[in-house]
Amino acid sequence: MNQDHALSTLGQTPFVRRRTATAVRLVISLAVTSQWASARAQTTPEDTVLPVVRAAAQAERDKYAVKRTMGATKTELAVLDAPQTITVVTEALIKDLAMQSMADVTRYVPGIGMANGEGNRDSPVFRGSNSASGDFYIDGVRDDVEYYRDLYNVERVEALPGPNAMIFGRGGSGGVINRVTKQADWRKVRAFDLTLGSNQNRRLVADLGQALSDAAAVRVTGMVEDSGGYQRNFSLKRSGVNPTVALHPSRDTTVVLGLEHLEDRRTTDRGVPSLQGRPVDLPVDAFFGDANPDSRPTRLISNALSATLEHDLGSGVHVSNKTRYTDYDKFYQNYNAGAVNVATKQVPISAYNNHQWRKNLFNQTDLTFDIASGSIKHRILAGVELGLQDTDYLRMTGKFANATVTSVNVPLAAPDGPLPVTYVLGGSSSDRDGQSKAKIAGIYMQDQLELSPQWQLIAGLRYDSFKLRYRNHVATGILAPTPSAPAELSSNDHLVSPRVGILFKPEAALSLYANYSVASFPRGGDQLSSLSNVNKGLKPEKFINYEVGGKWEIKPELLATLAIYRLNRTNVAVPNAVTGIVDQLVDGQRTKGVEVGISGDVTRNWHIHGGFAYQDAKLTAKASATALAGATVQNVPKHTLSLWNRYDLTPSLGGGLGLIHRGDSYTSTANAVTLPAYTRIDAALFMALSANYKVQLNVENLTDKKYYALANGDNNITPGSPRAFRASLHGSF
Repeated sequence: MNQDHALSTLGQTPFVRRRTATAVRLVISLAVTSQWASARAQTTPEDTVLPVVRAAAQAERDKYAVKRTMGATKTELAVLDAPQTITVVTEALIKDLAMQSMADVTRYVPGIGMANGEGNRDSPVFRGSNSASGDFYIDGVRDDVEYYRDLYNVERVEALPGPNAMIFGRGGSGGVINRVTKQADWRKVRAFDLTLGSNQNRRLVADLGQALSDAAAVRVTGMVEDSGGYQRNFSLKRSGVNPTVALHPSRDTTVVLGLEHLEDRRTTDRGVPSLQGRPVDLPVDAFFGDANPDSRPTRLISNALSATLEHDLGSGVHVSNKTRYTDYDKFYQNYNAGAVNVATKQVPISAYNNHQWRKNLFNQTDLTFDIASGSIKHRILAGVELGLQDTDYLRMTGKFANATVTSVNVPLAAPDGPLPVTYVLGGSSSDRDGQSKAKIAGIYMQDQLELSPQWQLIAGLRYDSFKLRYRNHVATGILAPTPSAPAELSSNDHLVSPRVGILFKPEAALSLYANYSVASFPRGGDQLSSLSNVNKGLKPEKFINYEVGGKWEIKPELLATLAIYRLNRTNVAVPNAVTGIVDQLVDGQRTKGVEVGISGDVTRNWHIHGGFAYQDAKLTAKASATALAGATVQNVPKHTLSLWNRYDLTPSLGGGLGLIHRGDSYTSTANAVTLPAYTRIDAALFMALSANYKVQLNVENLTDKKYYALANGDNNITPGSPRAFRASLHGSF
């Protein structure tokens, strides 16, 4: 079944309803905001002044170390003074390593890895909290649909391991990843990056910014890519454009309006199965299923509108309001290999497709102000977040052999022949034709106290009301409700997320801290589709984190960090020993770990970024017949190490060398299949042709090491890329 046929079939389903009223209201609202801001800008009050371009902020963009961030507290704070782990991957590091994906980013973040994601999405693993697809944010606002995120419009990526629900809301159980985007800021920007490389890698990124007047500025970032890959018949075509407009209606007010359109079309590849406890040893381009790329498409179309209002009320009082509306359309179709039959040397192949439409609307209002109580200084944050998420789902199972069976056996020696398949609804218990609506209302307060020049305290509390309604549509050809899957389900969770951190600075360049935080994960799951008649009344899963650590500015542009933590996962649902129904809650998992990081300038010419993590993630209760107490959590190696070095030999010539090591890990909690350890070496050469033009050559996997990079169960294992080259031209004028 080709993509066009699959999509036309989806279009015929009676349930595909587009909820346009909310979108229309939001567009009108943003339009009114834009017209109001433009009118204010045209009047140009006498006290309007040209915004000051922060030279320090621009200087930081050219380095690996970041001095200040807002990601951890929603208020500007020195990274040294944040009582938790923060790893920032800057635009300079992204360019030096020729990063093009979130998997590239997380390789250099201690404590965070990636799973296979079924070949269609980013799937990070935070401190043993496995495969969280919903813990992504963009400029602090939730971005939780399953897809591959691009870096074309990113100024930096902030990774915050550990529960962060006090700032980010539900989820964030093991950590979050927040992308900070490039926005209009009155700087003149004229830049482009052209990349050509192995496997027909072809990519162009452009960044243009301009001040129109003292009261208005624009910026447009864009990207187009048409690439192949090292996997069989793989192709990637994606494009994105993100214009922003910044306005100064008055001296104390800034409005930023943004629009992003992103398309990503690629072929789906779930990797290879295992044999006798290891990945099947085959060429890296081996494919299991029909290798025709038209039979296994992944497609995302995303449109987002954003509006940010910042206003200084005077006397240290500041208000910020963010609104973001995103319309996602995500479809993927894939083949899935099963366990190899050792006797017959055959592999069962199954298939399914999944279509998800989601509309997210979030609004955040934050009020910050400073007060003093004797010698104690307070910075107070009070905020409200409102959200609405409407999602339609359609999952259908593939049937083979004239639509009579849900799997077929193929020879291990030739697993990629033609496989005619018909997709039907009701072919498996996982199929669904549903709709969910989530309503979120959160309120939070935080106090940052400077108790003395040496002691600081951060304490915060958040409350979220999370209401979820899920509906199965009943019509001809659609699964009828049963006692275990009623037509309509609902849940109403009340989530409380405290956070307390204390920090001691024995000297200005050194800080020691202790941190306690809690996050909750509702039963609806990352994608709001996991509610059942059994779990709807169960308490949300809870993640409790205890962390101590230290940060040391070895020199002003070089920061070293250390964190020691324990993360407990409670309210885990396990089978009832008598009935077998998964309705018993236990303390089900514990992760203990150590994370070490370093980033910045060792010397004027030597720049480094990297980290080491030790993680011991175990189940503490029996979760199923194959997930026993004491088992190691999947996709969590005990030891990981990454270190990137760039050394500039002259002002116009430099080189880079990086090392990535990941220890053994298991592909599932059955602990029957091992993902082998590997060490990979990357290298780069940098050359300035002139003041405005630079070229670089990146070599990934310099020694052409064969390794397995990702897993999503015992039979979805992705081989790593063989040696690959990327040549880039960077221009600015």
